[in-house]
Amino acid sequence: MSHKIAFGTDGWRGIIADDFTFDNVRLVTRAVAAYVNSQGIGQRGLVLGRDNRFLAEEFAQAVAEELIKQEIPVYLCCGASPTPVTAYAITLRKAAGAIMLTASHNPPPYNGFKFIPEYAGPALPHITKEIEENIRRLQAGEPCDFYKLEPAEGRYGHLIEEKSSQICDCSEFSPFEDYVGQVSEIVDLEAIRRAGLKIVIDPMYGAGIGYLEHILGNAGVETEVFNNIRDPLFGGTLPEPTGKSLTELKNRVKVGGAHLGLALDGDADRFGIIDSNGEYITPNQFLPLLYYHLLTVKNWRGPVARTVATTHLLDRMAGKYGQRVFESPVGFKYIGQNLLEKGCIIGGEESGGLSIKGHIPEKDGILAGLLAAEMVAHHGKGLTAILQDIYTQFGQLYSERLDIHTTPELKTAILEQLKTFAPGKLAGQQVVEKITLDGIKLVLADGAWVLIRASGTEPLFRIYVEANSPEQKKQLQEEIKQLLNLN
Repeated sequence: MSHKIAFGTDGWRGIIADDFTFDNVRLVTRAVAAYVNSQGIGQRGLVLGRDNRFLAEEFAQAVAEELIKQEIPVYLCCGASPTPVTAYAITLRKAAGAIMLTASHNPPPYNGFKFIPEYAGPALPHITKEIEENIRRLQAGEPCDFYKLEPAEGRYGHLIEEKSSQICDCSEFSPFEDYVGQVSEIVDLEAIRRAGLKIVIDPMYGAGIGYLEHILGNAGVETEVFNNIRDPLFGGTLPEPTGKSLTELKNRVKVGGAHLGLALDGDADRFGIIDSNGEYITPNQFLPLLYYHLLTVKNWRGPVARTVATTHLLDRMAGKYGQRVFESPVGFKYIGQNLLEKGCIIGGEESGGLSIKGHIPEKDGILAGLLAAEMVAHHGKGLTAILQDIYTQFGQLYSERLDIHTTPELKTAILEQLKTFAPGKLAGQQVVEKITLDGIKLVLADGAWVLIRASGTEPLFRIYVEANSPEQKKQLQEEIKQLLNLN
């Protein structure tokens, strides 16, 4: 069965042995190599990282071999490497970019291929479009500029950092300590040390094993760690740190009297946080918490970047401090662009990705967990208590995303309906703004909003709602489902 290779919001992903095959991985690598060489920077080399999934080492070997054939040096991260660490390694090597082999939080049968350009953040659409065009040309046997059909003689041995016959000896290139140094400059580890915290850590069998426990342990935190061995089946579940998947972490936090529970997804670019009372802190809660902390404790000033699906509580806070909000389509690549170009001090998305000023413009779950610990240490109370302080000042908002499956035929009909979808009122409130940046977003007079986005690959609609009360949230959900025949 032939599958089209396309880059989604965060790279190309596929099922191992179905479409994520060695042949396809080599093909995509050749397309990336042609892109990098077309920019005249191939000689700077590419960092290569991978997560803990099935055949991860073998896929990395295939990528390295293809890059060498195109005379591109390879800096292979030893062992499993989180996506943010692989991205940061670009800055260490002044490389042309990185290839990260990961399917992030997807189910165990999946793997993925992510290209991270030289600026150490997700590839923007114009870059992935060029890579996809290179893939098409290579598949069709057409000439592909800057792609070498025959490898140069005598180039194999020294282009991959190696010792003896190994592609990478672990003493050769490990960005671990450099990355630890980077985040230690950003996070107030002394405040954490003084607070005498106890923290439970769940890296969910992923590439983030060893990072939080090392950094926090060195800062005097009493840590308890579990799910910290490699398991390509992720314990029979998804490596996705959500409220539903972190039951054991919640229990361990409550039973052990811990101040926090911190979780990472499969490649450690997304975070999950449990407060001392066992409550899951959603990304839509944590982003305002962090922005509040940056404004009031660190005394930073600057705009915030958020996706169209992310909480407007950030807007209320930015407004009070005279700062702008940059709204972007869904996808951290756009957040990273705003961090780079707009001087934003924080950027994030409701799905659990964030970064801040002074760090790489890539999602970093490790940094998020450390900043959560810093907040608890500085404020001397739990995150839910800090949230109440924020709600007192700015009001509380209630957010939820519904994923509604339908049929291909009904999806087509609804997409046609959405072209002219413009209700004057929802839940008794006037619709005051329609935003078509990514899907259809309707903003109401009282600040509540609804976003309707169709999946690009499935007969599925995602309905995001943020409201001023649980009752209004439910009413908006029901009205949208009824108007679009999604019941």
